[in-house]
This record gives sequence, C-alpha cells and structure tokens, in this order.
Amino acid sequence: MQGFKDPNIEILALDVTSDDDVQQVIQHVANTEGRVDVVVNNAATPAIGPLIDQSMDVIKRTYDTNAFSVIRVCKTVIPIMAKRHSGLIVNIGSIVGETPTPWHGAYSSSKAAVQNISEVLSMECRPLGINVMHVAPGSVTSNFAKNQEKWFTLPVNSLYTAFLPNIMERMHASQTKSSMSNEEFSKRIVDQALAKPPPSYISVGGNAFLFWVFKWLPRTWVLGLLWRLYSKKKE
Repeated sequence: MQGFKDPNIEILALDVTSDDDVQQVIQHVANTEGRVDVVVNNAATPAIGPLIDQSMDVIKRTYDTNAFSVIRVCKTVIPIMAKRHSGLIVNIGSIVGETPTPWHGAYSSSKAAVQNISEVLSMECRPLGINVMHVAPGSVTSNFAKNQEKWFTLPVNSLYTAFLPNIMERMHASQTKSSMSNEEFSKRIVDQALAKPPPSYISVGGNAFLFWVFKWLPRTWVLGLLWRLYSKKKE
C-alpha cells in the first residue's frame, strides 16, 4: 500500500468476509464523502490442488473471500449508489472462471460464481442507474504463486501424488514472461472504468486472447487439451 501515500487518500482495513466490517467501512466512506462513486471487488485467495483433496474449510473460505464477499459488498453499497442514481461496481473474476483448468477447481469455480453475480447485477442494477463491469484477467504479475507455495501440500493419501509436478506447474502458470505487469493491467482497467459508459465485460492479461478463442471451440476438445497440458509426465 506504499504507493497510496497521499493526503487525499485514506487507507482503511477491511475484512471482506465480515458483514460488520463491510458495512462499517462502506458507511464510513459514504458519510465522509457524501457518496460512493466506484467500488472494486478485488479480494481473492488462491486454492491450488485437486478438488477432492481440498478440505471443506478451504473451499468455504475460498468462496467466502472470492465470491460471497462480492455479494456482501454489493448489498451494502448498491442502496447508497441508488440514492444518486449513479455509480460503478467493478468485479474482478478470472479467465479460469470461464474456462477452468485442472488443479485449481475451488478457485476457478468461485470465479465462475463472480462472473454470474456480475451478469445478474448488471441487469438488476439498470433501473437503479448503476453500471457493473466484470473483469476477467488473464495472467498478471503478482505474489499469488509464491503465497500458495508457502502452505501447499498434498494429503499423504492423495490419489494424485503422481501429478504433483503438474500441480506445481499449474501453481506458477500465471507468472511467466507472457504475464502482463500489474501496472499495465491496472491502467487498462482504470481506462475502461472511466469510459462513458463503461463496458460490462473486459478481459486483459496474458493468455486472455487464447482463452477467448477457447470459447468458440468445442468444449470437450478444450477441456481435453487443458487436461493433457497439465497432466503430461514431467521429465
């Protein structure tokens, strides 16, 4: 948060999994500024690993942070925006929320939920004068992979022990030379958010175009391709 040092910027701690926290922080902004113009739902937690190896606690935490938090924030901020018949909600999903890959099921399914939430809100917010923009990032430089690597282990009785090298490869797949810098990604999102009107959907980042192409290909073929990519034996 070092880049946000400015007399006109107030940094507030917010736990997006807490109803009370969300309500208090958003209400503080509304009371202080008199309005809320833009909300960006960007909170996310990774959850690498075979889906059946994930504990229900991890899956619930992933959904609470990645998907339920979006609803939690919107339930609080939309009535505030509706009073002025103005506002923009930006929800950060993922390209894997549209086309999943192996070894990332809890995360990708939570991001699929975010896209559905965005599309529903985009319709339901029309009579309220509020725009909703869904962002499906491709690969963007971040510490996501490093943070996952610190705690990830396969259960000793996992059915997927032989695929551990593939799982580790998938963990780092978003951090390659083709990844878009977070500065460039942020600039593009801001540019689109300030457009009049903002788009309801945007996808940018490494491999974003490839995953767009996947949408036009037979689904079974695409899923088979991704399985082969992330299951082939490592030398």
